[in-house]
Amino acid sequence: MLDRLRYLAQRRPLLTAWVVLAAAMVAVLLWAARDAGLLPGQLTALAVTTVLLAGACVWIISWE
Repeated sequence: MLDRLRYLAQRRPLLTAWVVLAAAMVAVLLWAARDAGLLPGQLTALAVTTVLLAGACVWIISWE
């Protein structure tokens, strides 16, 4: 299993970076919004936007 993840990270580094960054950003979002009283639909929209933002960040960083 670990070898497969290592292979994926070497084969698709940008996709791996996107997944890891998105997971971390969504975790921070959920932690920060826990007492905000958001509706489930609002929280879902924020999470989807956060995942897209993480993808944009990885894309911009890859420009070099």
